[in-house]
Amino acid sequence: MAGGSGGAGGGTGGGDSLARRAWRQYLLQLQRHPLRTKMITAGCLAGVSDSVAQKLSGYQKIEKRRLLLKMIFGFAYGGPFGHFLHKVLDYIFKGKKDTKTVAKKVLLEQITSSPWNNLLFLFYYGYVVEKRPFKEVKTRVKKQYLSVQLSAWMFWPVVGWINHQYVPLQFRVIVHSFVACCWGIFLNLRARAMSLKQS
Repeated sequence: MAGGSGGAGGGTGGGDSLARRAWRQYLLQLQRHPLRTKMITAGCLAGVSDSVAQKLSGYQKIEKRRLLLKMIFGFAYGGPFGHFLHKVLDYIFKGKKDTKTVAKKVLLEQITSSPWNNLLFLFYYGYVVEKRPFKEVKTRVKKQYLSVQLSAWMFWPVVGWINHQYVPLQFRVIVHSFVACCWGIFLNLRARAMSLKQS
C-alpha cells in the first residue's frame, strides 16, 4: 500500500510529490501537536496578512517591527484562543452538527468572542503597534469599534456557519486563521484610513 503510494507520487513530478509530503507532515504535526501547530499557523498567516496590508497601504518597505508584532499577536493570542474556543464550543454542544446546534454555536460565538477579539485587536493595534498614548487609543476605539463590529457581524456568521457545519474540529482554527488573514487586511486598511483621516 505504502509502496504503491510512493510510486504514484514519483510519477507525478517532484514538485507535486513535495507538496503532498509537506501537507502530510503538516497534518501529522497538527495531530501530534495541535496547539503548537495552530499557533505557528496563525502567526504566519498574521504575517502574510500584514505584509499584504502594508503593500496595499502604499508602504515602499515593509515595517518589520509592525510585522513582527502582528505575528506575535497571531501566535500568542489568535492561535491559542481559537484552539480552546472551538474545543469549548464542541464540549458545550457535545459535537452536534444539526442546524439548530450550529445556529446556537454561531450565535454564541458572535455575541462573545467576536466583540472581544475586535476590541482587543483595535487596542493592540493602536497602543502596541502604533505606540499611541492610551487615552488617544481609547478615544479612537470608541469612534471605530461599532462600525468594525457591525462589519464583522455581516461577514463572520457565514464563516462560522460553514466552519461549524462542514469543517472537522481539528481544522476549524486553520480555516478561521486563513479567513482572519483576509479580515486582518481589511482591519489594517480601515485603521490606516482612519489614522490618515485624523492626521
